[in-house]
Amino acid sequence: MNDKQNNLDKFDKHLLALLQADGSLSNLQLAERVGLSPSPCLRRVQKLEALGVITGRHALLSPKALGLGLTVMIQISMDKHTPERFAQFEATVSGFNEVQQCYLITGQSADYLLKVVVPDMDRYQDFLLNKLTRIDGVSGVHSSFVMRRVVDTTALPLQYV
Repeated sequence: MNDKQNNLDKFDKHLLALLQADGSLSNLQLAERVGLSPSPCLRRVQKLEALGVITGRHALLSPKALGLGLTVMIQISMDKHTPERFAQFEATVSGFNEVQQCYLITGQSADYLLKVVVPDMDRYQDFLLNKLTRIDGVSGVHSSFVMRRVVDTTALPLQYV
């Protein structure tokens, strides 16, 4: 366990669980739900932000409602395994709005795993041919198309904290 985890008590964990479920809760609502007065509750949330435990609050949008009906998991292989090649790839894909997540991975023949969201197959083909495969060093692309989201959460498992 790191120092951040050692300092989290039941109130902190409860606050984190509530904020993961609904980041729009006001301080007053949070205080009422965890059994604290508003001032100590606010101090705890500010402490969790200062520690980097809470990194932001975001609205979760529905891809389907916005016409983004195709989610693709893409395995990327690189031609060279150098820090410069990886840094250049990561900087480039960070600028692509279609990329929701990018992970450097091990244990596969691929080097990266990307989660990409686009409206349809035509837009995916455009993304693939005009953006992704044009990045220097990309030597292989394997695409898997998501048929259904079985588990799709941003919540972290707080029982281990």
